[in-house]
Amino acid sequence: MGLEFSGVEIAAILASYMFAATAKGITGLGFSTTCLPLLALFMGLKDALPLVIIPSICSNLIVMRQVGRFRETVTRFWPMLVALLPGLALGLWLLGQIDSTQAGAALGLILLSWCAFSFATPDLRLPTTWERPLAPLSGCVTGFINGMTGTQVMPVVPFLMMLHLPRNLFIQAINCSFTLSSLVMAFGLGRLGLFSLSDLMVSAFGACFVIFGVRLGGAIRHRMPEALFRRAVLGMLAVIGVSFLLPLLP
Repeated sequence: MGLEFSGVEIAAILASYMFAATAKGITGLGFSTTCLPLLALFMGLKDALPLVIIPSICSNLIVMRQVGRFRETVTRFWPMLVALLPGLALGLWLLGQIDSTQAGAALGLILLSWCAFSFATPDLRLPTTWERPLAPLSGCVTGFINGMTGTQVMPVVPFLMMLHLPRNLFIQAINCSFTLSSLVMAFGLGRLGLFSLSDLMVSAFGACFVIFGVRLGGAIRHRMPEALFRRAVLGMLAVIGVSFLLPLLP
């Protein structure tokens, strides 16, 4: 095949795809946010970024089709989605100029702090009058962090969780954000020359694992009570936070 990856590396990539896709099917969270830390552990953040774009878009589209409410979501949250774009542009520009390990570790600490706070105050709600002014800020900051680290959850997921949206509306909103981010990241990484033929081949083959994992996770999600679903989202965020701190260990 002429791939740049060894057989062990390909197996690890596909296993990461399967795990991240199943987790996404259960919680609705971004595929790349779950998969990227796993891949970064053995190949580094910048090499891992191109491998998650195509599977991420594929998994997002499957979940968006499953939950519906697309028009309602875009109508309500378009200011947040539009604000993603300048944040992503700035984050991608800084990607090649910062220490990505330290940036990821800082993000991991933020995620863990948010999860601890949310578990302690599960009924925290954002006043409805704050949604409109905070939506663009949430989108812009999320895009900025996504461009630098590849993760798509902060602060958009906490922002949407505090609105206490119906489950399907929440999942559709975060996946609209994730899909737009992934498309822009694909363009940006292409412009930076970070995509290789091997990345495209492995990503395309891994889409089969992603489709199966998302459908498996979706079947599990439909059987989960609302409170358990919320705890699953927070638990997944905590796991992601820990994974970003692992590269700092000796």
